[in-house]
Amino acid sequence: MARILDKLPWLIVLALCATLGLAPVIPEPHIWEKLKMLIAGDLVRPIDWFDLLLHSLPWALAVAKLAREISQKTR
Repeated sequence: MARILDKLPWLIVLALCATLGLAPVIPEPHIWEKLKMLIAGDLVRPIDWFDLLLHSLPWALAVAKLAREISQKTR
């Protein structure tokens, strides 16, 4: 997994965050809507959980790649 993160260019990660991570943008980003539902306790349907997972994966990938790069530079 670490090698995959190392080989994956930042441009692709950022493009995933900007497209899948934020889509649809209007009226508000879908990830934001799902996070608000999660906090309010309204995230009950399986499709909502899948939607949250799908739209949060690019952001999790970006965090993992950033953490990997930081850990490599501190060695």
